[in-house]
Amino acid sequence: MSRFLRLVLAAGIAAGSVDVARAATATATMRVSMTIQAQCSITTPSPALAFPASGVLTTNMDATTTLGVQCTAGTPYTIGIDAGLGGGSVAQRKMRSGSGAGAATIDYGLFRDAARSQVWGNTPGTDTAAGTGTGAAQSLMVYGRVAAQNTPAAGLYTDDVTITLTY
Repeated sequence: MSRFLRLVLAAGIAAGSVDVARAATATATMRVSMTIQAQCSITTPSPALAFPASGVLTTNMDATTTLGVQCTAGTPYTIGIDAGLGGGSVAQRKMRSGSGAGAATIDYGLFRDAARSQVWGNTPGTDTAAGTGTGAAQSLMVYGRVAAQNTPAAGLYTDDVTITLTY
């Protein structure tokens, strides 16, 4: 190997070791944050509450559905259900067939318990369901009943109720 080539290699090695000797590191800390605010959401009952078809209303007709609620962990909430658009009250709701004052109706109730003794209304602390969020979805059952009553004309009877989630 020539003297010139040896000098170039030696110079390159020396230059590389000088750069390595000058290399340094520095560190810093960066804070990462996120604020979780209290929040709740409700899912539409799945499936909608549908009573079985009947010819005459001589016995109780029962049905159930599930409401889904998801709240931030530790967030207290209440769920209320209003009287609906059928013209009744929370104690005795009404499904209607047709419209106007002469519309035929069927009385029904919505309850918070399987025994159907606790009416589900919309007055917090009185007739609403209460819970505390876990961060995961929670299910609440809605129990419906059409009690025995005079049977109106054949047809489809419906009502729309509003579910209110307060947190």
